[in-house]
Amino acid sequence: MSSVLYDAPGPRAKRRNVLLSVVFVVLFALALWWMWQKMDEKKQLEWALWEPFTTSEAWTTYLLPGLGDTLKAAALSMVIALPLGAVFGIARMSDHRWVRVPAGVVVEFFRAIPVLLLMLFANEFYVRSTDISSDERPLYAVVTGLVLYNASVLAEVVRAGILALPRGQTEAAYAIGLRKGQTMTSILLPQAVTAMLPAIVSQLVVIVKDTALGGVMLGFTELLNSRSTLAANYANVVPSFIVVAIIFIVLNFILTSFASWLEGRLRRSKRGTGAVLGTEDVEDLNAAEAGGTHGTGAIDKV
Repeated sequence: MSSVLYDAPGPRAKRRNVLLSVVFVVLFALALWWMWQKMDEKKQLEWALWEPFTTSEAWTTYLLPGLGDTLKAAALSMVIALPLGAVFGIARMSDHRWVRVPAGVVVEFFRAIPVLLLMLFANEFYVRSTDISSDERPLYAVVTGLVLYNASVLAEVVRAGILALPRGQTEAAYAIGLRKGQTMTSILLPQAVTAMLPAIVSQLVVIVKDTALGGVMLGFTELLNSRSTLAANYANVVPSFIVVAIIFIVLNFILTSFASWLEGRLRRSKRGTGAVLGTEDVEDLNAAEAGGTHGTGAIDKV
């Protein structure tokens, strides 16, 4: 079946695709076998190294508290960065230069700085200018760095999503007398959300993973930092890395799966025309269809 994006593959292309798929599967299986052999040679598959993960102590003392701090920092960053990014994205499209230019400077500035550097600056600021305790300071620094960087990235996502909508949407809104603010909140943003959702979710996944930077540089007790303490106690560095990697994979898979479900639900909810009909309108339309007429009076009401 062809589409505007590509032509359906022919017999030769199908055979080539099957051959490439088989070659990839074989190479991937060989790579896994090689890794398994190397780990076995280094005695990383011994049960004594993996046994701690079957006990409650490893999870309740190290992994689960670290996972809780990871989710806490990520959730706070998401809750703050999403609306802040939307505000700056909309501000960058303002007709007023005094709004548009400062918003653009802020977005471009924080988007150009590595998120780790923002965390370090934030931590130093909190050390010198606030009375935040040393126990809470890493969390504040991590959340601040993640918010500043990801809000600037999300601002560009929001701006691109709105600009990608057909211009006729805006013109139609102006034609029925809506102001620019009403057009943005009632017409453009609701439509752009569905289109922006994959990019927004990708950025949320980045937020979850970037919390590990705070553990490495600031001593934030997130999942990866807790793993290092666990590995020091049980002397199982490689297995602990593998377990933590699996936790991150599962966590981000749940996030992307929820986003896919939400996107599908939003798309299904927008299949209607959006017209709100009363009981009399529906009866007029049904009568018009039954009589083979167009029912101009009912259409005028719609």
